[in-house]
Amino acid sequence: MSPMIRIAADIFIDEEDLHWSFVRSGGPGGQNVNKVSTAVQLRFNAASRALPEDVRRRLIALAGKRATDQGEIVIIARTERSQERNRQEALQRLAELIEKALVRPKRRIKTRPSATAREKRLSSKHIRAKTKTMRHGGADDE
Repeated sequence: MSPMIRIAADIFIDEEDLHWSFVRSGGPGGQNVNKVSTAVQLRFNAASRALPEDVRRRLIALAGKRATDQGEIVIIARTERSQERNRQEALQRLAELIEKALVRPKRRIKTRPSATAREKRLSSKHIRAKTKTMRHGGADDE
């Protein structure tokens, strides 16, 4: 059995569901930039059995353009000079994304304004309309 990565209290991801690729990165690193592949591309298949269906849907929605049509989440980390730190950063960003997806959005409770509030709003509209009508002299100006 491959090692599991803990994301939340009850969510674990199988390391086999993560696909890593390493490429050369621009930016800091001096001469290393041209020699060492420090940038990390992490691909996580959101359709893996580790996530419940509702979490999977929210994860893909939250990922936005980082999600492919096949349901893979692609995270690229290239800010650090070392491959290992970029790898940790990519994993951390994936974990944060999954944690956000775990939170169920609150259902909106429909409310309607009270009769008094409606009456107050309409009366203030009538007052404002009278004020504006008084400014230009009314409809019998012509």
